[in-house]
Amino acid sequence: MSSTVKKVEESPQDLFYDADGISVYLADARNKLADFSDNVFQTCVTSPPYWGLRDYDHPNQIGAEPILDNYIKDLVAVFRQIHRVLKDDGTFWLNIGDAYTSGGRTWRAPDKKNPGRAMTYRPDTPEGLKPKDLIGLPWRIAFALQADGWYLRSDIVWHKPNCQPESVKDRLTRSHEYVFLFSKSERYLFNHDAIKEPALTGNGLKNRRSVWNINTEGFKGAHFAVFPTALVELCLLAGSNPGHQVIDPFFGSGTVGAVAKSLNRKCVGIEMNPDYADMATNRIDAISLPTPKLL
Repeated sequence: MSSTVKKVEESPQDLFYDADGISVYLADARNKLADFSDNVFQTCVTSPPYWGLRDYDHPNQIGAEPILDNYIKDLVAVFRQIHRVLKDDGTFWLNIGDAYTSGGRTWRAPDKKNPGRAMTYRPDTPEGLKPKDLIGLPWRIAFALQADGWYLRSDIVWHKPNCQPESVKDRLTRSHEYVFLFSKSERYLFNHDAIKEPALTGNGLKNRRSVWNINTEGFKGAHFAVFPTALVELCLLAGSNPGHQVIDPFFGSGTVGAVAKSLNRKCVGIEMNPDYADMATNRIDAISLPTPKLL
């Protein structure tokens, strides 16, 4: 790793992968982020574990907190470190989904279409909410981050045209999640030209709107839908330039690293699950570096 990223020159024991500008650490982001210097990364793109949705079979995992407020506090603490390591003109793109209270159920049966949703635990209904309430998690987290010093700049609706069907008969099938754009400062790097979309009339372009129609993606070897590459591409194009350093503290299957490599960005990923880290690095190895443009 470059000395511009690490506080000290060393070969850390938790460095799992380091090639072509992509580094992956097998560690808990709550501890690992302290190893990085201030004002290093241009942007952060991440999708943390959702509360009470999956069991990643790791002790003290984020997302398995029995109390909702503790989950939010854990994320705020992680992203406070992200605020520190970002450059002053840096941005932070957070994808987070909502959830319903459990209605008193203490487990979730396996789902043939999504085995990863099977749960051996279900958090109790949070204080102040009722069974079957929509929690409003994305906005609770967004407001907590705003109160912690982040500038909340955009709420992006990620519409999933191929969303999973639901058998519910007393509410609508959810087909969207949120992506929040935060900035560290009032003024920040934002390449709006890089993400313009076709205008409805003529052949021109218009500023990107705040509803993004992007299909979910499967990935061979994963039993869950992964962060879509098209969504990450928009975030990285808007929030960074070629050669910039990006970071994902919840690396998962490595979509941010794979897209960063394809767009000629450098990337640091942090992932605590060795199976996911192995999956991610195999995926990154399969990406070819972009061909340099001829002058």
